Amino acid sequence: MTGHADVVVIGGGQAGLAVGYHLRRTGLSFVILDAGTSPGGAWRHTWQSLRPFSPAPWSSLPGWPMAGGETTYPGRDEVLDYLARYETRYDLPVRRPVSVRSVEHAGNGHLRVVTDRGDWTARMVVSATGTWRRTHIPDYPGRDVFGGVQIHSAAYETPEPFAGRRVLIVGGGNSGAQILAEVSKTAATTWVTEKPPVFLPDDVDGRVLFHRATARLKALQEGREPDIPAGGLGDIVMVPPVVEARERGVLRSVRPFARFTETGVVWRDGTETGVDAVIWCTGFRPALDHVTELGIVGPDGTVELDGTRSIREPGLWFVGYGGWTGPASATLIGVGRSARETARRIAESLSGDDRRDGGAAPAGHAASQRSGSA
Repeated sequence: MTGHADVVVIGGGQAGLAVGYHLRRTGLSFVILDAGTSPGGAWRHTWQSLRPFSPAPWSSLPGWPMAGGETTYPGRDEVLDYLARYETRYDLPVRRPVSVRSVEHAGNGHLRVVTDRGDWTARMVVSATGTWRRTHIPDYPGRDVFGGVQIHSAAYETPEPFAGRRVLIVGGGNSGAQILAEVSKTAATTWVTEKPPVFLPDDVDGRVLFHRATARLKALQEGREPDIPAGGLGDIVMVPPVVEARERGVLRSVRPFARFTETGVVWRDGTETGVDAVIWCTGFRPALDHVTELGIVGPDGTVELDGTRSIREPGLWFVGYGGWTGPASATLIGVGRSARETARRIAESLSGDDRRDGGAAPAGHAASQRSGSA
């Protein structure tokens, strides 16, 4: 499978689909390359009980609200079904499974996307790979000698394997709180956080956080300090399971331990605790291995951007990775804004190229019409 398109989008999760929705409206040819075997992106790998912390209309991609009202919080399977139907509804040209190995210069201002199923060339490339494939686990002393189970939240599915065991849940964000809430029903849990967790008021959910992110962005664009209440996407949303955990008295955390032993951990005061398993809810980093050879990834693991466009590689764009690619851009509702702006700027840029090239660059054809066979 090889071909050429005006735009190649890498990643077929929520960010890639949102970009595709807006690219479809520009008339540019494009293709979406997805490493997964089925629709859903990172949602295919979340734990079974996970629910977005926004009601259905606020857990939707551009153009098509998810079914359900203001009090309906969809489950993981409902999100997966929605994403699959979204692809079909907008006839998005997703190719899968296609694993992207690298992005390279192809000459004449084009980029080459090297995959395990052939190469694609494009005038512009949008990276929308998210973070799920690059888990982060802090380097605690002795972690390699600990004899118990260790998994990252990316691999956590249900609480049953931990029933009756002594479990450390490490990480003070929403994943840590939600996994603690259900594992604590069947296991002896200890919640370890770097600092005391920040809990949002019970009536603050994703809708409120999205409005706050929008207000912050508007204030910054207007050159003024945001006058927004404290609290953001990194703080803990009091979804029903977390509220129930609070009522059971388990929503308490302790500060980090000093090191691992073969059978547990040693705390900073020298006391020891036996541990059977550790669930690392310690976050992710941007999955950018495919662009590292271009030398644009900084020490912090991100890329210097003008909006969502790489400053050092203007043919590359980055959507859906969180704050550095736009406020709330790692959420279902939030990614639409940066996806729309990215598609608009790509169309304007390529239109400028067309004028300089005498209008020679084709547009408006589906990528499938212009691709060859492997």
